[in-house]
Amino acid sequence: MKHFVESSALAVKIPSNILTLLVGITLTLISLWFGYNHSLLPIAASREAELVDGLFNAMMAVSIGLFLVVQGALVVALFKFRRRPGDLTDGPHIHGNIPLEILWTVIPTVIVFIISVYSFDVYGQLGGFDPNATGDSSQVQVAMLPGEDASAPLMDSSRAKPSHHHEALGIGASPEDEGKPADLTVDVMGMQYAWLFNYPNAGVTSAELHVPVNQEVQLNIKAQDVIHAFWLPEFRLKQDAIPGQPSELRIKPRRVGEYPVICAELCGPYHGGMVTKLFVDNQQDYDNWLQSQIASQDSNQTTALVLDQQTDGDFLAPFVSDLGVTPDIVQQVLPRDRA
Repeated sequence: MKHFVESSALAVKIPSNILTLLVGITLTLISLWFGYNHSLLPIAASREAELVDGLFNAMMAVSIGLFLVVQGALVVALFKFRRRPGDLTDGPHIHGNIPLEILWTVIPTVIVFIISVYSFDVYGQLGGFDPNATGDSSQVQVAMLPGEDASAPLMDSSRAKPSHHHEALGIGASPEDEGKPADLTVDVMGMQYAWLFNYPNAGVTSAELHVPVNQEVQLNIKAQDVIHAFWLPEFRLKQDAIPGQPSELRIKPRRVGEYPVICAELCGPYHGGMVTKLFVDNQQDYDNWLQSQIASQDSNQTTALVLDQQTDGDFLAPFVSDLGVTPDIVQQVLPRDRA
């Protein structure tokens, strides 16, 4: 009976290499699950957000894996190599393990290199710097402002003289949309302590940003007074608004909804109140909103024109009618040059 029990115990003993493999597979599965199911980010409301989230999730999975390996090794060492009661001897003299030291140096280096390449690729897909945009290494790629001649030569490094082009900071068109005009252009002005949005093609100015879903939108961002930062958390994009320095953002909303627009740069004592809304509408709702804004501004202009043409007596008459004051009495009390 004793022999049978010992044989059974030996039969279920798992070799160390297989145990290590099982632990590695378990840690990998846990890392991947948590890396892509952490719910730490707000909803992704744009194409750009989906790209950024993919990079963030990959880094989260790698970070969780490294955390579990390091902390797991510490916990195992605490229990396995703790001092036993009555043990007053010195620990073994260990001079190092060269293969292990090489391993824990090479693995982080490879991970950092892979993440660097991945992040550079994401930045390129967002419309950032593209080293392949020109085949002439003597020229410097810049984002040109509207109205500039794209065929004119850029800065020639051999002459070291700046050209007439101005660099526009920010994220431009994605590679597949490079050279194509945006479906909608909105001029954004940051000032203490509000955002103003101007739709140049419609002649509309609003304190709220409305854009249609699934369309490429270009935001031309400027600052009137101090440095602000135009931040769209659900779009994973933020761009500084610098006085005298134009900047831009290209966004492609993919989710109808209402999202905050926040200033992420300390711009004064009321910086925390510099918040407005971005509304991503379907095409019909966006067209209705735009038409209502056009009608409202036309009505305001008409009212202003009528008021400008009224005499002071005609303007004040509705406010004093309940008091028994007639327009004739109002005319009598006003100076002749204003009546």
